Amino acid sequence: KPFDPFPFILLNLALSTLAAIQAPIIIMAQNRQTERDRIDAKYDHAVNRKAEREIEVVQRELDAIKRQIFH
Repeated sequence: KPFDPFPFILLNLALSTLAAIQAPIIIMAQNRQTERDRIDAKYDHAVNRKAEREIEVVQRELDAIKRQIFH
């Protein structure tokens, strides 16, 4: 006689219990990752803004040099 016959009630119970235990842990991990992604995006935006300002300064300096050369 098999240990857990066809409807596999014991196996189903074990897997359902495992899923119920894992679900909150997985959701907490996803929330933490979302928070990290938000912080990373904030830093990336700040770095991009700073790079944009520096590029504008370099562009103005190049324009000034061109004016001096061609005038």
